[in-house]
Amino acid sequence: MSINRRAFLERSGLGLGWVAANWLGQRAQAAPPAAAKTLPASAKAVISLFMHGGPSHIELFDPKPALNRLHGQLVPASFGHVQLQFSKFNESPVLGSKRTFQRHGQAGIEMSDLLPNLAHHADKLAVIKSMYHDGFTHTAALNFLNNGWPRLGRPSVGSWVVYGLGSESDSLPAFVVMLEGGIKSGPEVWSSGFLPAVYQGTTLRQGPSPILNLKRPESMTSASQRQWLDELKWFNERHREPRREDSALDARIASYELAFRMQSTAPELADLSKESAATRALYGMDDPRTADFGARCLMARRLVERGVRFVQLWSGNTTGGEDWDGHKQCDANHQRMAAKTDKPIAGLLEDLAKRGLLDSTLVVWGGEFGRTPTSDGSMNGGGDSLGRDHNPYGFTIWLAGGGVKGGKVIGRTDEIGLRQIEDGVHVHDLHASILALLGLDHTKLTFPYQGRDFRLTDVHGSTALVPRLRT
Repeated sequence: MSINRRAFLERSGLGLGWVAANWLGQRAQAAPPAAAKTLPASAKAVISLFMHGGPSHIELFDPKPALNRLHGQLVPASFGHVQLQFSKFNESPVLGSKRTFQRHGQAGIEMSDLLPNLAHHADKLAVIKSMYHDGFTHTAALNFLNNGWPRLGRPSVGSWVVYGLGSESDSLPAFVVMLEGGIKSGPEVWSSGFLPAVYQGTTLRQGPSPILNLKRPESMTSASQRQWLDELKWFNERHREPRREDSALDARIASYELAFRMQSTAPELADLSKESAATRALYGMDDPRTADFGARCLMARRLVERGVRFVQLWSGNTTGGEDWDGHKQCDANHQRMAAKTDKPIAGLLEDLAKRGLLDSTLVVWGGEFGRTPTSDGSMNGGGDSLGRDHNPYGFTIWLAGGGVKGGKVIGRTDEIGLRQIEDGVHVHDLHASILALLGLDHTKLTFPYQGRDFRLTDVHGSTALVPRLRT
């Protein structure tokens, strides 16, 4: 009996969808060092809320009254010089902010009027105002935040987490990515890099077919597909007999079985109609502005509820300026983007807490960098005015859940929000801390490649932040 592999996969209905299933069978192919799982874990899953383009800390979490006093003037020489992407820092006028800030929660965390819903959850947040790195282009910064290195080729954070911990689900991918559109740095930011492809992020779409090419052909029944899989398993097992040392073949056999199970679990996962009207409203799915991001936030809760280890949601795309890259009219840009995401994110935090999932789910919010205190265009009106350039030297991210004690602010930037000046947290420190909250030692979570052991944090990173996050 002669079987063509491509024809078999097409007839079996697995198509390319089986790629999403590979992690189950292949995770034993390259197990992480046992010593990596030696820290006390307070989180077992991560939801990354990535604000694509670079949200302005100055407009959201880090008020700087000095900017309004200096508005229109050149930056005082005492602030020195930094490299920017599109403008010359010392020749650009200071740009004030139109936002108003209030203190929220028992800790009095300052948040702007763009985040009225998230403000109700201030006591759940640990706001880090002193993030920094030195990648001032989108590509370098996106790689830094997502892959721990400014250049292409390194595994993503999600891939490292799944490599270290695997997944609790036998019927869904361990690492899921949900996009709004194109990404400035491309799919490399959720790539497995030099880790086995099993640890690659799987993109999930909205609708009844969340994973491409997973649905069986309409002409094939479940029973006939089961028969095809049994026949494939028989041939693969015969092929395996003289090749017992080849773990990849065992992985391939198992991946087909998971893809078969996913054909029933994936559509059920994507059916948000089974959620109550109150739950859908909590995420803003009853409002056209928030419906899209709200649906993805709700999907994120459903994924961690079903044992998925790492979920990443992207806000913003590369089409029509619909991201957080506020080079033109930064204030108007942020009004639009915050209106899309504020209520869904608040709903996610509330829903996770109600269901007892927030204690074990680490939520991380942020973008690839912040924005400059100066304008990157003319201050005299026109479409290019009143925007802000990229600023990786001092910006804000926040964490919630997963053992993080909220209601606190860590670090600060200078008087104009340019640089971190207190309790600086480099991206390597953030990654080391995320791994530590999951019980993974970043110095021991390594993978051999090209003659050396690589890790997410390269040869850097500190977990000094973790005790402050937990207490």
